[in-house]
Amino acid sequence: MARNTYNVDEDLEKGFDISQFKRSFVYIRRYKKPLIIAFIVSIIAIICGLILPLFTEHAIDTYIPDKDIKSLLIAGAGIVLTVIAQAICNKVRSRTVTIAGQSIIRDMRRDVYEHLQKLPFDYFDSRPHGKILIRVINNINSVSDFLSNGFISMILETISLVLIAGFMFYMHSGLALVVLCGFPVFGLFMFAIKKAQRRAWQIQANKQSNYTAYFSESINGERVTQGFAREKYNSDINKDLAAQASKGYVDAVSLNHAVWPVTMIISKFTIYLLYIIGVIYFRDTLKVGIIISMAAYAGRFWNPIQNISNQYNQLITTMSYLERIFQLLDEPVTVTDVPGAEPLPDIKGDVEFKDVLFEYEKGIPVLKEVSFHAAAGESIALVGPTGAGKSTIVNLVSRFYNLKGGQVLIDGHDISKATLLSIRSQMGIMLQDTFIFSGTIMDNIRYGRLDATDEECIAAAKRVFANDFIEKLPNGYQTVVNERGDMLSAGQRQLLSFARTLLSDPKILILDEATSSIDTNTELLVQEGIKELLKNRTSFIVAHRISTIKNCTRIMYISDGEIAEAGSHDELMEKKGYYYDLYMSQLTNE
Repeated sequence: MARNTYNVDEDLEKGFDISQFKRSFVYIRRYKKPLIIAFIVSIIAIICGLILPLFTEHAIDTYIPDKDIKSLLIAGAGIVLTVIAQAICNKVRSRTVTIAGQSIIRDMRRDVYEHLQKLPFDYFDSRPHGKILIRVINNINSVSDFLSNGFISMILETISLVLIAGFMFYMHSGLALVVLCGFPVFGLFMFAIKKAQRRAWQIQANKQSNYTAYFSESINGERVTQGFAREKYNSDINKDLAAQASKGYVDAVSLNHAVWPVTMIISKFTIYLLYIIGVIYFRDTLKVGIIISMAAYAGRFWNPIQNISNQYNQLITTMSYLERIFQLLDEPVTVTDVPGAEPLPDIKGDVEFKDVLFEYEKGIPVLKEVSFHAAAGESIALVGPTGAGKSTIVNLVSRFYNLKGGQVLIDGHDISKATLLSIRSQMGIMLQDTFIFSGTIMDNIRYGRLDATDEECIAAAKRVFANDFIEKLPNGYQTVVNERGDMLSAGQRQLLSFARTLLSDPKILILDEATSSIDTNTELLVQEGIKELLKNRTSFIVAHRISTIKNCTRIMYISDGEIAEAGSHDELMEKKGYYYDLYMSQLTNE
């Protein structure tokens, strides 16, 4: 079901799609005020830079030959003031652009995160989490500088280029044409390498994404790695992926760096050509100051070209990252409120499946026209072989996926036409893979109901017998646990999840292998807590341990996407069918 893994590259986009860049303007427009300020002060800084050679020209050709000390001092003061003004403008630009850039990062991350919160489970089931993470962190960081600074720089450098050309033609049109003669050669070079640059940065992004995906997976699976002594093998995989990422970056940067030498060669050639032609053809009509000033302008003329080429390289890089960011934002939110969806009223907990069809992958059915009715307050146990569809049924009750066919009704309401918030806020879900968030024990229990008091959290913990082990922790309920709760045993994490679920006081309760990690002694204590938890609420319990579900109102044996048999424990034992065989095999093993 995975779309790709850490060793499979994602598809490369074809061609330069300018529409992706236009989409980013929504973030630029939000901060147009600081960006306009940065633009204005940058124009002033450019003009200051262009004025400096004029002071030099007048000083060399007029003030020094005439020994005009006063004018020479004024020119010197003018140069100092111009440099100070230029420095102030650059400082203002740097600050405003930084503020805008960080604001763009914040907004893009917020939009990506909020969209991720809405995506269905199958999006996360089908790709490594590291490849999602790199879009939120690395890719957004990479594009923000260009959107806030690089884009402005390209415009400013273009304006600077025009102004410098204007100043050169104002001073001497013949020499100006000499400087411009290298421009067509540079343009042909940039056109020739642009496709290779774009592809190189796409490949680099893929290799970096693969490496991040594997690194994330390795951190999450470190216990298993050490348990099976896979450190050397995994290190070799990591080394290979790191080498691929490194090579991808070097290849991409090498193409970018090829621009600078070419620019320098053309720049120096045109300056030398300017001196030669100036001396040979214009020595009788030009003063030395003009030639020197034109050489200064020639150097300045190729600086913005160099900067524009660098910004173009950054644009190529930015486009490859924008494609991935917008690709994520364009992922359809398939499980969402339909137009006209209405909130469910306070429910009693009556649940009905009508001819439900479901498949994770097209053409491979997981549930085949499943139908059953669970009255409010009933406890329904789901048993059967792995992969039969038990967890799928409880996921569909919560509408984590869309149906292929049929209906799921709660209190007679089709949940596909109800708001997701109104459905899930009235349910308590405890999964086999209990997730503990970083924070205190109290925080993790309160996650079930954020407005709960400490006393209510403690009362919930006591009812599921979690209080005993919590009070033995170094700081009791204020003990800080890390992500996934590694300092706690599997059974303790399950008990915390029980308390969290109980605190939310759901009308429909779902326990998906919730007691699978609890040892026998602990399970005996938890059974009493579960009895309290199940009172006056509809519950669905997926379990392999028969002892967990013997007292359920009804037990359904799921096999190959269908309900093979259903009834109470005693009724199914009398049938001596699937459930009977399962029970007897467990009894024999015990």
